[in-house]
Amino acid sequence: NLSYCYGCGRLNEHGLHIKSYWDGNETVCVFTPKSYHIAIPGYVYGGLIASLIDCHSTGTAAAAAYRAAGREMGTEPPLRFVTASLKVDYLRPTPLGVPLEVRASVKETKGRKVIITSTLSANGEVCARGEVVAVQMPEHLIPTNA
Repeated sequence: NLSYCYGCGRLNEHGLHIKSYWDGNETVCVFTPKSYHIAIPGYVYGGLIASLIDCHSTGTAAAAAYRAAGREMGTEPPLRFVTASLKVDYLRPTPLGVPLEVRASVKETKGRKVIITSTLSANGEVCARGEVVAVQMPEHLIPTNA
């Protein structure tokens, strides 16, 4: 019941279906935009860049919470995070048609809040930087049969 997220939800048939993994103390995801993720010919739409940074970062917050609790991902009760704040700095145009790599790390954890910093790169060049303040989803928003 929690897998409908547009960015990472496996149950969202129209979603991006990104997958994030640990790489040491960072998380990484790779996504190759489709031709319709266009802003201007040859370049990625900025909203997609923001979505990738947002979803990868909230996923990173959840993964970090599971790791800190010594739990395997997906164990009950679920630890899910939502976005309280999203900041994206676009540093250079992001080329369309190549894999984009998003790397994220935990900047700060304070109670139910986790601050994540990230970069989005194409062809080895950082095209955008992001910072997400993620907060743990309140229990009353988690479906009882999750």
